[in-house]
Amino acid sequence: VRVPPAFVKEKTTVWIPDAAMAEVKSSVHFQNDDFVLVNKPSGMAVHGGTNIRWGVIDALRQLFPEEGIELVHRLDRETSGCLLVARNARALSELREQFRARTTSKRYLCLTNGRLLEDRVTVDAPLGRFEKSGERFMEVAEDGKQAKTEFRLLEHYGNASFVEAIPVTGRTHQIRVHAAHLGLPLAGDGKYSSESQQQLWKNRGLTRLFLHAHCLSFEYPQGQEQQFNLQLPDDLRAALDAA
Repeated sequence: VRVPPAFVKEKTTVWIPDAAMAEVKSSVHFQNDDFVLVNKPSGMAVHGGTNIRWGVIDALRQLFPEEGIELVHRLDRETSGCLLVARNARALSELREQFRARTTSKRYLCLTNGRLLEDRVTVDAPLGRFEKSGERFMEVAEDGKQAKTEFRLLEHYGNASFVEAIPVTGRTHQIRVHAAHLGLPLAGDGKYSSESQQQLWKNRGLTRLFLHAHCLSFEYPQGQEQQFNLQLPDDLRAALDAA
């Protein structure tokens, strides 16, 4: 039996600017032997991709070079807040299974263009992908994948509402699209709000999407609850004050 030699691609170290490395290092909120909880900065991708040479995971691999650092889940590039990363294969398997089985709890803080008129609203609407001018978007579509989000009113700010969003499922851009489906796109959303709405928030000093993953809870090890809460970043707090 002849076994041809296997081709193994050598690992290469991605160059990451020193300032970005320092930002990721300072964003580590908690760590133990099995996982790292990062307060992901807005505007920083979680991994590399098309036209993106590196992400948070690449910086963490350089900060923890001897470990099997892997993402447990993902956040949109524009979203800040709780990002969970495993440090070994066992933790990765157990934690990813919890996300797959939807036994974790994720909560986000957001600001809507317009007022949420009820204390609680649930959007149960399937989402599908479409392309426009070469850019990918999500939309409510009958033939899409099941998606469900709960919105809880926290406080009104003028003609805007400060809201906690609880995604029951985990589709791409789910909170953003479901908020827009209600006629209440998120403040600073460059994909799903109008140009006039975007300009309104820019004039008020908001230069990013107002969406922050402020709370994450899960079990690890099995039977031991872990819960992390991250305060609203200063730039989003300033946007509330200006609303």
